[in-house]
Amino acid sequence: MVGSAPRLNEHCSGRNTADGTVGIIANPVSGRDVRRVAARGAVSTTEDKRNRIARAVIGAVTAGATRIVAMAEPFGIATGALTDLRIDAEIEIVDVGATVSPTDTVRAVEAMRARNVSVLVTLGGDGTNRTVCGVWPEAVVVPMSTGTNNVFPSLTEPTVAGAAAGLLASGVVDPAACAPRSKLITVGLHTGVLPDGWTEIALVDAVTLADDFVGNRMPADGALLRQVLVSRAHPASIGLSSLAGLLRPCPFDEDAGVLVECGPGGRPMRVALAPGLYRTVPVLDHRRVELGEAVELRGPTVLSLDGDRERTIGADEAATAEVQRRGPRVVDVERALELGAAAGVFETSQARTGDRALNESSNVHYHHADGTPIRDCC
Repeated sequence: MVGSAPRLNEHCSGRNTADGTVGIIANPVSGRDVRRVAARGAVSTTEDKRNRIARAVIGAVTAGATRIVAMAEPFGIATGALTDLRIDAEIEIVDVGATVSPTDTVRAVEAMRARNVSVLVTLGGDGTNRTVCGVWPEAVVVPMSTGTNNVFPSLTEPTVAGAAAGLLASGVVDPAACAPRSKLITVGLHTGVLPDGWTEIALVDAVTLADDFVGNRMPADGALLRQVLVSRAHPASIGLSSLAGLLRPCPFDEDAGVLVECGPGGRPMRVALAPGLYRTVPVLDHRRVELGEAVELRGPTVLSLDGDRERTIGADEAATAEVQRRGPRVVDVERALELGAAAGVFETSQARTGDRALNESSNVHYHHADGTPIRDCC
């Protein structure tokens, strides 16, 4: 039990409606791609990620989480962070057969969804969180930034980000009060023959580029941009959404998006397309896009989703995109902590992180993705 009886307000449940489980999704390769050379993005090391996870878990358990679920992967990020951590919570390490590929995140989220994890703490960039959303669009997430262009995740201190996750996971704070559903962009190609069609999502931006190629990881060439559709935009952002932010800001809570048309003859603008990298983009036009409004994406082109070039649209193909409010619930860390403080959660001399002796570690259980045990320790 954490603390004395809380002083409840209208935003606190008064009982644990969740099961106290917080999941940790850490992309081991986020913050380490070629954009550290092509631009000046910060490098997020394995040790830095371990440290962030440890801080987040300590915060989560202090705020009421009783169980932590994390993924095993070849870099040992979560296992290195959690194995010797002295916290009063059960820890489950799930082996999904990670091979350091995007499918690792897919399998990890599937495993956590099957375990009814209440809140996911993600370490990665926009692309990592897009993968999470694609598997579990109804998830409640606390996204922490370790990627390149980070519009979706935040730079919040992991200790308090974890505490916010713990408050929601324990049922003390209602997600409806501090975790609104986010917007996303759906892009669909329909050829009339089902096997040839596809649907993709983006959390922040869907962009078409001329004379580019699938798999290109270099920062976008501003002269090649053609259409930039964003779900949110602010001039202080980094990446393609910052272009729209310079023209027409669109915050998280506005039920709309922004479309920017680019190409030869447009008005030149200097845009921070990557950390430490401004490039010139010729802007032809821009406008507000309503939720659910269909936007035609014209080919031939390469489609970039949250900075990753993943699809092509042919000259004779029709692709449409829509901004919708059906993304994951994103926790407002500051608001969650305000509600937790008002409920008296932190007024205690027996915080869960201090319940174990200095020479006693947590109970760590190693499982396969299907739930069968591998081994236990500690």
